[in-house]
Amino acid sequence: MVTENYKQDFTGLYLELCVAVAAKIPEVLWQDLWHNQVNFLEEEHPFPTPAWFYAIRILNTEDASENAQDCDVQVDIYHFFETFNDTYSGSYNQEDALDFLRNCNKAHQLFHGTTGATYSEMRRVAFTPVDTGSAGNLYRQSFVCKLRDLSAMKEYVEVTPNEITIVREDPVFTPPAGGGFVLPG
Repeated sequence: MVTENYKQDFTGLYLELCVAVAAKIPEVLWQDLWHNQVNFLEEEHPFPTPAWFYAIRILNTEDASENAQDCDVQVDIYHFFETFNDTYSGSYNQEDALDFLRNCNKAHQLFHGTTGATYSEMRRVAFTPVDTGSAGNLYRQSFVCKLRDLSAMKEYVEVTPNEITIVREDPVFTPPAGGGFVLPG
């Protein structure tokens, strides 16, 4: 897995987020791009929980030089935990529900107020439950940040030339045809 040298684009942002979570919050067992997986659990490839899904969207752009864009970006982290037993206060499975919320807090601690290799000025702007209609807890935690998207820039390959020889010679003066010089008068 890529751990450094992220590209300055949405792929790099996604990878950076995943690597940070894997390193700092190992309780998260699955990370993926969001495409509403939790509402199609029977059709989806099975995934372990807790699972986090990322949705990345542009809120605003400003063109920079050479096709780069400075983007205000929203990163939604969908926190999903499937519960089969009761999680009400005092119940057998309450501790699992509390662990789920603690992991949500860890995302806030990990990203709020940070600058990474691909983003700057990350801050949380929302935290809300999402109705799934199933036995799962789904919360969306939204962050905004700045990202300079370099994906449209032309890439140049840096090369080092081989065996360049510079020849310096004394210039040979050749007078103009017809003899001398004509000076304007």
